[in-house]
Amino acid sequence: MKTPLPTRLEGHGVRLEPLAREHHDALIAAARDGDLWTLWFTSVPTPDEANSYIAAAHAGQAAGHMLPWAVRDLASNTIVGSTRYHDIVTTIDRVEIGYTWYAARCQKTHINTACKLLLLGHAFEVLGCRVVGFRTDNFNFASQKAIAALGAKKDGVLRHHQARRDGTVRDTVLFSILAGEWPDVRRHLELRLARWTAQQ
Repeated sequence: MKTPLPTRLEGHGVRLEPLAREHHDALIAAARDGDLWTLWFTSVPTPDEANSYIAAAHAGQAAGHMLPWAVRDLASNTIVGSTRYHDIVTTIDRVEIGYTWYAARCQKTHINTACKLLLLGHAFEVLGCRVVGFRTDNFNFASQKAIAALGAKKDGVLRHHQARRDGTVRDTVLFSILAGEWPDVRRHLELRLARWTAQQ
C-alpha cells in the first residue's frame, strides 16, 4: 500500500481537513456540544486538553502510525468533530479508523456515514489497503452499533487491553472490512446517504 499522507477528502456534505492547530477553538466548540469529554469510554478532549490532543495526533503522524483529520460540515461550514487513521502498518496493507467523535447535534445524521465512505474509499481505492480495522471500548455500545451498521465484521474482543483516561482498563472490541468486501460496503453506504438526501 501507499504511505498515507495528509490530504483533504470531500463529499456528501462533509470535508475532512488535515488536523491543524488552527482547528483548536473549533474542536473545543464541537466537543462542548454534548460535553462529550464526560463520556468516560471515549477519548474526546476537554477544553484544557485540546492543545495536547492535537500535539499527540501530530506526534503520531510524524511517527508514521496516525493520520488525523478535523471534520467539517459543509452545510454549516463548521468543524463538528475529528477522526483519523491509526495503527497504520504499510507492510501488511492495513490501517484502522478511529478516534472518531462528533458534536451531539451531528450524531445519528449523515455525517458518520459520509466520513466513513470517504475514509474507506481512500484506504481501499487510493492507498491500496487490504484491510481496514476498527476498535472501540466494550462499553461504547453506540460505537459498536455504528461500526456494525457500516457493514464491518466483528473480529473479537481483546480482554483487559487498554487503559482509559480515568485509569480503568477496557476490553476492546475489534471489527474489520476486507478489500474484497469493500464493493458491497460502498454500495450499502451510498444507499444510506441517498436515503438521507431524499428525506431532506
